[in-house]
Amino acid sequence: MSLLVVGLSHRSAPVSILERAALAADTQAKLLQDTLAAEPAAEGTVLATCNRIELYADVDKFHAGVAELSTLLAQHSGVGLDELTPYLYVHYEDRAVHHLFSVACGLDSMVVGEGQILGQIKDALALGQELHTAGRLLNDLFQQALRVGKRAHSETGIDRAGQSLVTFGLERLVDGTDGSDVDTWAKGKKALVIGAGSMSSLAAATLARSGVSEIVIANRTLARAERLAQILNEPGGTLRGGTGVAAHAVEMVAVGDELTRADVVVSCTGATGLVLTGDDIETAVQGRRTPLALLDLAMPRDIDAAAHRVPGVRLVDIESLAEASADAPMAADVDQVRGIVSDEVAAFGAAQRAAHITPTVVALRTMAADVVAGEVARLEGRLPGLDEKQRAEITQTVRRVVDKLLHAPTVRVKQLASEPGGAGYADALRTLFDLDPETVAAVSRADLNDADVKNRGRV
Repeated sequence: MSLLVVGLSHRSAPVSILERAALAADTQAKLLQDTLAAEPAAEGTVLATCNRIELYADVDKFHAGVAELSTLLAQHSGVGLDELTPYLYVHYEDRAVHHLFSVACGLDSMVVGEGQILGQIKDALALGQELHTAGRLLNDLFQQALRVGKRAHSETGIDRAGQSLVTFGLERLVDGTDGSDVDTWAKGKKALVIGAGSMSSLAAATLARSGVSEIVIANRTLARAERLAQILNEPGGTLRGGTGVAAHAVEMVAVGDELTRADVVVSCTGATGLVLTGDDIETAVQGRRTPLALLDLAMPRDIDAAAHRVPGVRLVDIESLAEASADAPMAADVDQVRGIVSDEVAAFGAAQRAAHITPTVVALRTMAADVVAGEVARLEGRLPGLDEKQRAEITQTVRRVVDKLLHAPTVRVKQLASEPGGAGYADALRTLFDLDPETVAAVSRADLNDADVKNRGRV
């Protein structure tokens, strides 16, 4: 089996296509279930963010896997396959590993170096584990991607090379206004945050740190909005920026009224339709003497693009952020992260290749132990006068001989298997020692079950 990723992102597709292809949470679950039902895939998970949709799978056939995963993405996104195909990219085996590690480090983000992607990778793994679609390969891959991303942020200045999408969006809102920076511009303003998910929480924390005087949280589930407001109200709260700002929650039906009071609105929900229409915004700005700033971080968009044409309104959305993003800040830090990614890809490949041969080595040692047990039993039948101490000494001696004979070749074959092109050593070992394929498969299944139990609690 081999790793395959098929996807599209802000680098390969226009925002209009990404917007249409966005996957709701229940659609992601159905996509994963259908992926495993498809013949070429043994495991899978999906990484879906505001600017990328990627389907990862362990497949046994490359061309069949690409065709099947592409078709599944088209079916579940609602974008026709013919229309979607020109925007899809494909990465296979080591290139797929390299791609995910680069994504985890923020090298493939709209804003290079942003850290939000690590939480989204963690969510993707958690979904695969919850649905039991992520097996040993994807568990290992995504766990390692999280470690690589954290290493890049701790060992390099990639954090300085980029910002979160929220901060970048706010800076684009400020650009061209009288404020010299976000903090100066935001001070004393009233903010409305629509949504209470991870991106909305980040937006609320960023606004609080920037100095807004009030934050209103609107969400379809009021309890989640209230929880977020409570965290914001607590000085030094768990949101890493709970600053004691005045915050309260409202139901979604109150958004229209709050829109008339707000100076800045950030919206990031999972809605499939518009949350704020052009008419909503026109009504809200009637009679206003101050401008209204709108930041739409949702995909598909929450705010009608027609807001661009409403006097006194400034709208920044994913499309405008994609056009404005720069991809070459702090070249030295980016180069350092690329070096980390390359090293980690090589290490991951070596570990996977070494793990591939382990069931064969275990099966070989099991067969040797069975041979020893059989020969000792036969000896006891021929020499019934042996006492217990003599039998134990003979058994131990035969085991030591077998262990010494097997030690060097099994250690060496693991070393050889970890090198590029080493996959064939497992087959050679099975052939040379005439190992039962079912015994090897049973060891693999036992390892998979142990890894599944262990990985469920490691997200």
